[in-house]
Amino acid sequence: MSTPFDIARKISFQKQKSYTRFIVRLSIAATAISVAAIIITLSIVNGFQESISEKVFKFWGHIRIGSVSGLPIDEKEATIKLKTTNIESVTPYISQSSVLSYKQDIEGVVVKGIPATKIIPFLIKGKSFENNNQNINSRDSINRNAIIISDALATKLNIPLDSSIRLYFMNNGLVQQRKMKVIGWYHSGIEEYDRQFVMTDIKMLQQLNQTQNQVDGYTIQLKDNQNIANATDEIQTELPKNYVATSITDYYPQIFDWINVQSVNRNVIITILLIIAIVNLLTCLFILMLERVNMIGTLTALGATHGFIRTIFLYQASFISWIGIGIGSIIGISFSLLQKYYGWIQLDETAYFIKTMPIKMYPSQVGLVLISTALVSYLSFLIPTLWIKKIDPAKAIKFD
Repeated sequence: MSTPFDIARKISFQKQKSYTRFIVRLSIAATAISVAAIIITLSIVNGFQESISEKVFKFWGHIRIGSVSGLPIDEKEATIKLKTTNIESVTPYISQSSVLSYKQDIEGVVVKGIPATKIIPFLIKGKSFENNNQNINSRDSINRNAIIISDALATKLNIPLDSSIRLYFMNNGLVQQRKMKVIGWYHSGIEEYDRQFVMTDIKMLQQLNQTQNQVDGYTIQLKDNQNIANATDEIQTELPKNYVATSITDYYPQIFDWINVQSVNRNVIITILLIIAIVNLLTCLFILMLERVNMIGTLTALGATHGFIRTIFLYQASFISWIGIGIGSIIGISFSLLQKYYGWIQLDETAYFIKTMPIKMYPSQVGLVLISTALVSYLSFLIPTLWIKKIDPAKAIKFD
């Protein structure tokens, strides 16, 4: 064990009560709180961004395809083109405005038609179109009269499961109606979707519009959503010139802009916490050095070099930094895991789109926080140690 290390350990963790011991503990606590807060901030922001993005992607996919003119797309032609792209699934859809009527209540909605075999996102009660009837021969006709609404709409209009409602459509100046059976409720947590959209078999809308092979567009699920922009460009090259592929982030910029703002908030918070931690450690080291002026003078008089004395205080500061980082990482990771698995912090879903505060930890991020904090702290420690050169041994020995 080196002499500077041994001296630093003794003056940092001496058992007798002293001002040094109090300052060391206070600095460790402050460092731990800063590191824990950074880890928790990263985990929460990651969770928010991933959870809300996934909700939008589940409902609309990652990319939407439509015609440039807004006219319907020929289903068979578009499907053949899209088979050549590296995508997970392609789902045709039709969206049509309607008025939903139940007893004396009415509500304007958008009817989203999807294939009966499609998994219904966010289904919380009832059944999907595919499970609506086990009789293969009659399933198609029954599904055309089935509808899935949000629990928010069901609560607002007091619509129970298995009840009948009516949809009114305006086609070519004529009002057409369809009697539908509510077979399920969904809940996305995104108020804009829950209030506006209902889902039915796409064949019902095709029959209503007398367009058996035409759809409004396609939603595309990607295997990897890390680079949606590049995937959109790739798909665009596979499409005819009169078709356009648009990422869902461009369709709903208000949601994704809000998500991106969280990254700005995260960076600001982390920067402030790092500044606080650094200022705390600098102040601590200055105080420790001031208290040990007499020791510095004595060591200098005995022939110790400035580098030797600086190493003592760098070791002492490193003790404080690494112990604080270790304790802070344990607190931050433990808090994040408790929230992830027990969900004891609840949120206002109407404001945040989710009920439970989400957590998403990346080991690489945690490791980067620990290493970066240690590195920045160490570089900061060099500043106060420069003061050692200015200490006069004769005056330092007399200092009290």
